[in-house]
Amino acid sequence: MKRREFVSLLGGAVAWPLGARAQERVRRIGVLMSLAEVDPETKRRIGAFLERLRQLGWADGGNAQINYRWSGGNPNDIRRYAAELAALAADVILATDSVTVGPLLEVTRTVPIVFVQVPDPVAAGFVDSLARPGGNATGFVNFEYGMGAKWLELLKQIAPAVTRVGVLRDPALAVGAGQYGAIQSVAPSLAMEASPINLRDAGEIERGIANFARVPNGGLILTGGALGIVHRDLIVTLAARYNLPAVYIDRYFAEGGGLISYGPDSIDAYRRTAAYVDRILRGDKPANLPVQLPVKYDLVINLKTAKALGVAVPSSLIARADEVIE
Repeated sequence: MKRREFVSLLGGAVAWPLGARAQERVRRIGVLMSLAEVDPETKRRIGAFLERLRQLGWADGGNAQINYRWSGGNPNDIRRYAAELAALAADVILATDSVTVGPLLEVTRTVPIVFVQVPDPVAAGFVDSLARPGGNATGFVNFEYGMGAKWLELLKQIAPAVTRVGVLRDPALAVGAGQYGAIQSVAPSLAMEASPINLRDAGEIERGIANFARVPNGGLILTGGALGIVHRDLIVTLAARYNLPAVYIDRYFAEGGGLISYGPDSIDAYRRTAAYVDRILRGDKPANLPVQLPVKYDLVINLKTAKALGVAVPSSLIARADEVIE
């Protein structure tokens, strides 16, 4: 074989797979976040999501294009970004918590949606049932309302003198009322009285906690929701200022100075969410993918904060903790 013919043949052999790759359709993934882009928790969650996607064969900038929208908890931005992502004709959209799923479903009932950290998707009308979602949305629940009893028990264990609990919740969300109602129903059995504290904005949070703290023997529970995460530094600071023992839903609150947290592992949830995105990109329908419950929970105690509050953490509670921050 002549050298020119050999080079020509080799060139053809190389060109064919490159051509095939060029013709492969790039899949479009939308991501609507309730947190801000610069929030460290955003980076942790999206990092876990992308890592798992890569393990499953999807690379942003390669065979996938990911379009992000970051709302920082602003409801107007969430509605605007939901419409933008729906107009992009994405193959699938990742929606983070309840405040993003509702607006997305208002603008599209055809684009597949995978949600994460939604407390009660059935009551919210996002799916028909957990086993059979039935529409264009499915995903991962972050907790059940019964967790309110667990939060109360932890608060009573770590601070037995507490007889009043202020429940921080987003009143604009049905889940906010649901979580508060569950806690309120259990409180009398633990000789506690529950009061709601709204957290629509920073000013309301400051006023609500200051008013609650005027009466002694109080403690706080922060329920799930985007605004609690957006304002987490403020809430942890106010709990310390008014010497209020507080229970939070996620470990990053305890890592950021909160007393104690108990709830599902949010990073694990984002990894699992990537698996559902993968299945939809490969042909599965959201209607046929059951909504999943958490499989991993974390109990984290911040002993430094306990000391500052004058709280003596029971050794039995420390022994059960997944992490103890010294």
